[in-house]
Amino acid sequence: MITAIAPGSYDPVTNGHIDVIERAAGIFDRVVVGVVGKPQHKEPMFAVEERVEFLRGALAGLGNVEIDVFRELVVDFARKWDAKAIVKGLRVISDFEWEFQMNQLNRTLAPEVETVYVMASPQVSFVSSSGVKEIAAFGGDVSALVPDPVARRLAELFPNGRPGTPERPGE
Repeated sequence: MITAIAPGSYDPVTNGHIDVIERAAGIFDRVVVGVVGKPQHKEPMFAVEERVEFLRGALAGLGNVEIDVFRELVVDFARKWDAKAIVKGLRVISDFEWEFQMNQLNRTLAPEVETVYVMASPQVSFVSSSGVKEIAAFGGDVSALVPDPVARRLAELFPNGRPGTPERPGE
């Protein structure tokens, strides 16, 4: 069985993420979607539990996909799952520049784990989590860009299109 991991913050999951994961699920025997518990480079809008629930709902029909949270190096997460590959989606050239650097670092740390790039489908190649959040913050309709539960949650967080950081329940 060949396992691949698909790591990301998924804050929130978009139709672009779903596209890449579905296509990876058609290539590999098992795909483990790794949700970064606490990203180093940004503060997530959604708690990790909510990001996982969004993914579970969106990927429920894929029998060879699992979801797990990780807080270690991505290569250590790959080793934990005995993964042979890290799957990453590419949308634009700037994605490649960043991913090339990450690939070289990961390859130094774990030469036995290959990185596989999946080009985003044209209809979702422009979709990014940060773009979705910005559109929602200004009251825009993101329903064509994200799974329905994500669109509904963003509409709850920004009912009047108020820019800024939304409050999480309980805060």
